[in-house]
Amino acid sequence: MSVDDALWSAVGDPTRRRLLDALLADGGGTATSLSAVVPVTRQAVAKHLAVLDRAGLVHGVTEGRQRRYRVDDAQLARAAAQLDAVGRTWDARLRRIAGLAEAIQQQRDESAAGRPPATTEED
Repeated sequence: MSVDDALWSAVGDPTRRRLLDALLADGGGTATSLSAVVPVTRQAVAKHLAVLDRAGLVHGVTEGRQRRYRVDDAQLARAAAQLDAVGRTWDARLRRIAGLAEAIQQQRDESAAGRPPATTEED
């Protein structure tokens, strides 16, 4: 699964994450109603919502003079799947690094004790 940079750029901002949390908790909201949950102006909230909309994380529907935004559950699930895949990749990398570090430490310990280093299958 490839990582969607626009998606992660959109959720990389803490204000936008708070807006997503509020939308999920309340089932939707307008720039006006959401401006009460973040320390920015209504205009700034509208701009943040536009970024989330372009990333597909929210969709706005005009209701009278305002736009009501709701989270796109499918896109949010896609984001969660991407995060899970990235997490698994980094877990594997970190396990490999830990294994290398342990092998280096073991060689140092054996050298300090005056023993010849253990051979590996690669030798």
